[in-house]
Amino acid sequence: MKVLMKPIEMIAWFTKDKNPIPLRYRIVDENNLYRVVKVDRVLFAEEEKLAGNRMILYRCESTINNIRKIYELKYEIDTCKWFLFKI
Repeated sequence: MKVLMKPIEMIAWFTKDKNPIPLRYRIVDENNLYRVVKVDRVLFAEEEKLAGNRMILYRCESTINNIRKIYELKYEIDTCKWFLFKI
């Protein structure tokens, strides 16, 4: 997997007790066009602490360009920002 750490716009489902659940995200590709990717399945989620920042790491699976891909998303808890970490 290639490390990207690009900021993305996310639609997620939040509950009171559990971690946010990613549903769909939008990213700007190399042609400066928006691409929308639906998160088909969350394989696992775990919390980590990186340089004092609490983050939740999600390993997900989606169909991108008719190919099943596994990638990682990160959610920064303090700033409420989402990142496409690895693909």
